[in-house]
Amino acid sequence: MNLSVDVHQKKEEVSVRLVGEIDAFTASNLREELLPLADGKNTTMIINLKDVSYLDSTGLGVFVGIFKKLKENGGELRLVELSERLRRLFEITGLDKIMNISVN
Repeated sequence: MNLSVDVHQKKEEVSVRLVGEIDAFTASNLREELLPLADGKNTTMIINLKDVSYLDSTGLGVFVGIFKKLKENGGELRLVELSERLRRLFEITGLDKIMNISVN
């Protein structure tokens, strides 16, 4: 499956809409595309996961890496519009305790 990444950047805010599956095959491209956007000071990255149908541990690792990079630079990661299934995955791993996650 493919992963579509749509990025819009306005000053210190980066909005990202993902469509498809985030797995071992697509995670490296996602990391390459989003990690450089986390380099700026005080950047807020909002990632919409509404149309993500699958997420594995490799994908979770990408979000952890982006989260760490943003935090180092005084920024913030927001994951929005997660399905119940994806929200549960973040809960099981405990990432919901450290990341800003909203279901709707």
